[in-house]
Amino acid sequence: MTTQPPSESDTAAVPTCYRHPGRETYVRCQRCERSICPDCMRDASVGFQCPECVAQGNKTVRQARSAFGGLAVTTPRVTWALLAVNVLAYVVETLGANWVLGTFQMNSLDVAYRGEWWRLITGAFLHMPLSVGSFALSHILFNMWALYVIGPQLERGLGSARFLALYLLSALGGSVAVYLFGIAAVGASGAIYGMFGALFVVAKKLGYDARSVLLLIGVNTVLTFVFPGISWQGHLGGLVVGALVGGIFAYAPPKSRNMVQWGGCAVLLVILIALVTLLPPYAVLSQFGISG
Repeated sequence: MTTQPPSESDTAAVPTCYRHPGRETYVRCQRCERSICPDCMRDASVGFQCPECVAQGNKTVRQARSAFGGLAVTTPRVTWALLAVNVLAYVVETLGANWVLGTFQMNSLDVAYRGEWWRLITGAFLHMPLSVGSFALSHILFNMWALYVIGPQLERGLGSARFLALYLLSALGGSVAVYLFGIAAVGASGAIYGMFGALFVVAKKLGYDARSVLLLIGVNTVLTFVFPGISWQGHLGGLVVGALVGGIFAYAPPKSRNMVQWGGCAVLLVILIALVTLLPPYAVLSQFGISG
């Protein structure tokens, strides 16, 4: 008995995967009706879908957003990254304090006379070296504790990109205040106080009881003026800028939220740059006896 080969009509009737023509399958995509093999099956609410239909469907799914327009945050990666950068900078500073401080510390005269503008940012990632005394260690410990406690809360409320903008603008605001009214400073305190200011504004906007935040700001502001060697300029400069950024993010109208938020941050950045570019610092004026 001889076996007849399958006829052309029988061969054509066997469905094969549209991505793998050599694989026989009897499963179809629920959206496009194309045949799909097990390797191409993607679980759907009903049955299976092909990879292309799944990808197309994902494009139409709205991503979860935070209360103020940023992408929803589950893991506050920006907060952890900022913590790591601050700690790493402190380790490097401890190993070569003189060189690091001499190159990256915020110093009004170096910014004004030498054009070393990077000090306005890099100084916010340095802290008092251990050689200064026991208070030096508490300097970085307090700042990193505050970042660890408040950072994730703000990052989840604002979104990672907006939180990073808040942190950097607050740090810059503190440095600009030091430039205008002081001489030199180090520390993330400007950024930390900026977080305090933003947290107060955000809490008020969301209808939370902000008295504990206000108490925190008040106590730390008093300590700023009680203990010697603390840069009140950096603290207050960061606090003011952080509150302004928090207000921009919290009170932007929903219909034009992104434009108002990022446009407002850009305007604030331009103002801070203009203050450094157009105004002489206190340290320079005092050299000429016209500091007031």
